Amino acid sequence: MLKNKLFPAIALSVILLSFRLQGTLSGTYVYAGGVYNGKAGGPSKDYKLQRRYTDSEYEATFIEPGQDTIVYEQGKYTLEQDTCLETQTYSREPSKTLNISVRYVYHISNDTLSFSGLLPNGTTVQEYWKKVKP
Repeated sequence: MLKNKLFPAIALSVILLSFRLQGTLSGTYVYAGGVYNGKAGGPSKDYKLQRRYTDSEYEATFIEPGQDTIVYEQGKYTLEQDTCLETQTYSREPSKTLNISVRYVYHISNDTLSFSGLLPNGTTVQEYWKKVKP
């Protein structure tokens, strides 16, 4: 009888533990490609786009061999279930999303972080970022 009561509890525990709640995106990621308004695009062979996430902030850099690394964007982010809210607080170029929170659905699978969403200008995006090994 105890066995009949324990099995459902153990099964539920295993199921719940298999879902990892992501509290932070901490780490460094390099752009691996994306789809913008239905058109696929890959990463450049001439430069890298990289994002570094701390517990609550991010910094995006443009890295070209032989040149200084350029910080082109900084901001804050929060995670709520499968949603990432990013608020750009600095942009090297004029930006219509400065200090505006943009909502993305995010997913992490193995070493790949993916974002999908609708930008304020109407562009639909699906981006893929590969985690850089420390």
